[in-house]
Amino acid sequence: MSMATNLWLIRHAPVDGPRGVIHGPNAPADLGNATAFAALKTSLPANAHAVCSPARRTRETAARLGLDPVEQAAFREQDFGAWTGRRHDDLLAELGAAYREFWKAPASNRPPGGESFVDQIDRARAGLSLLPAGDAILVVHSGTIRAVLAIALDLAPEQALRFVIDPLSLTRIDRLQNGWRVVAVNRRG
Repeated sequence: MSMATNLWLIRHAPVDGPRGVIHGPNAPADLGNATAFAALKTSLPANAHAVCSPARRTRETAARLGLDPVEQAAFREQDFGAWTGRRHDDLLAELGAAYREFWKAPASNRPPGGESFVDQIDRARAGLSLLPAGDAILVVHSGTIRAVLAIALDLAPEQALRFVIDPLSLTRIDRLQNGWRVVAVNRRG
């Protein structure tokens, strides 16, 4: 019997809202791309354990894929605290140098009242430890997928932030008995 956990990490559908905003957990998903959903659905294993973050957009994406996921807070997006719901341009205009300074070391810096990407990696690690062996589909966020890649590849957090994770993309990672195997990153269609 295999003790491997085969992870099918899906980034949620695009947010149905304005661009340039740090969206909060209640932001809805744009579920209109039927072609992308159909292609993604054919790539997923049947009868897999399904998990999503508590965010509305991950729940809606999972439902559109025909999944009935368990919500797991460990896989939520990075908490941007007081910046959540705000536009990046407005924050730059208001905070100036302090906002620019944050982005010089975004992996370890924390927004006011929020958490760092390093904190998110620690949360994701705790969430991964709860997953059973077998196939697991996680409908989550780009930051969550980058965090799992940091864990699997033993990357410094700054390096993991270099990955592009598009909406409705699939990243495949296997947690093996003695390590990790990355099968695909940011696969579309």
